[in-house]
Amino acid sequence: MKTIAALQAAVTATPFDGEPSDAELDAIETEMPLILADVALLDAQIMTIDRTPTELDERRIRRARRRVLAARRDLINRAATVSGGAA
Repeated sequence: MKTIAALQAAVTATPFDGEPSDAELDAIETEMPLILADVALLDAQIMTIDRTPTELDERRIRRARRRVLAARRDLINRAATVSGGAA
């Protein structure tokens, strides 16, 4: 019977403190408008899972989709500006 103790040492050889790095936090902050827009879209869609969407629900979902698209556009444009190239 083989043991996996030797393999675990290789997997856990690098210490992980469980905290995101500054670069990861900056990336999350940059993407936060898109994340929030995605959450709003999911909320609007979840509200209509168990019932037929009303006209108000459909408008709410449409608006949320437009916010997601606008946030994606802004994020891509910001990335293109930072990198110095045109998309």
